[in-house]
Amino acid sequence: MTQRRDKINYYLDLAETVAKRSTCFRRWYGAVIVKNDEVISTGYVGAPRGRKNCTDTGRCIRQELNIPRGERYELCRSVHAEMNAIISASRDKMIGSAMYMAGVDAQTGEYISNSNNCSMCKKVMINAGIERVYIRDSRDEYRMIMVQEWIDNDESLEGVRGY
Repeated sequence: MTQRRDKINYYLDLAETVAKRSTCFRRWYGAVIVKNDEVISTGYVGAPRGRKNCTDTGRCIRQELNIPRGERYELCRSVHAEMNAIISASRDKMIGSAMYMAGVDAQTGEYISNSNNCSMCKKVMINAGIERVYIRDSRDEYRMIMVQEWIDNDESLEGVRGY
């Protein structure tokens, strides 16, 4: 008999499955918002509804311009997984919720360990009322971040860029 999966990894497994819908050439991320053991919404990396995805156009402008991760997102065709999950949920359900995130390298299929949310997504998650973020580092390992830490340690005051 196999051991029952712990609840956090269960939700991270869901986020990993959601990530497989991503249309980015670089990284596939999935996000799942959960409150009171109920999935509120999901989101993955992809172009806005009705617009062509990078996988449709066959190109990534940020990759062509050799832009490092965490910079110049205004050039990206995609909406981040976190934002797509938040867009699909009502704020009253997100207040006090947790977001579960999993990311894999689109080229290698390997987990993206030590990833972090970009500054834009952090701001949106703060305003959405999300309380905790769980980020997968490997199949069974993850980190938990209290969103309050982003408020208390505001990197935007220091001009920190990227992740």
